[in-house]
Amino acid sequence: MILSDSQILRALEAGEIRFRPEISLETQLQPASVDLRLSPNFRVFNPTKFAVFDPFSMNLEDITHLVSVREDEPFIVHPGEFVLGSTLEFLWLSPKFVGRVEGRSSLGRIGIIIHSTAGYIDPGFEGTITLEISNVGKIPVALYPGMRICQVSFLKTGKVSRPYGMGRSSKYQGQIGPTPSKITLDEEFKKGEK
Repeated sequence: MILSDSQILRALEAGEIRFRPEISLETQLQPASVDLRLSPNFRVFNPTKFAVFDPFSMNLEDITHLVSVREDEPFIVHPGEFVLGSTLEFLWLSPKFVGRVEGRSSLGRIGIIIHSTAGYIDPGFEGTITLEISNVGKIPVALYPGMRICQVSFLKTGKVSRPYGMGRSSKYQGQIGPTPSKITLDEEFKKGEK
């Protein structure tokens, strides 16, 4: 069952879900989700530098570079472009809950998608949420730091024996900012195991 606004409020009051900075209940709390804001930092891909990304031989940080914009400055996402962004809010999620990140319909209606596949937040996760931002429209779209970019909903889960970050690789635990893929840390991609 997805938590309602009153259940989210109770979880916030109990410290089972925490945001830093704190969210505005008036603006960001929705009927069954919380809107999260866009950070000013983006990871942009350098497609002319490499012909292919090979997880056996390179790190994704090698094919991206960090771009930061001022608070009042737009970040333009061109048609067909794919960039990594992140939420301004750092989320701490109790092992009692699972989170789901989704786009906002107002942005979807102008062609902005905020995740390709990684919309799931494991119980026990803490960090900012990396967003996989694409423009599937035909017109460039300006995004601004601090604008509400996505929404996160929460579901109560059963007892978790190994929350994210405890006794497992948890490569993204504590991430801050747009974090590139760490697929090269997966067991099957470790160096020399091809």
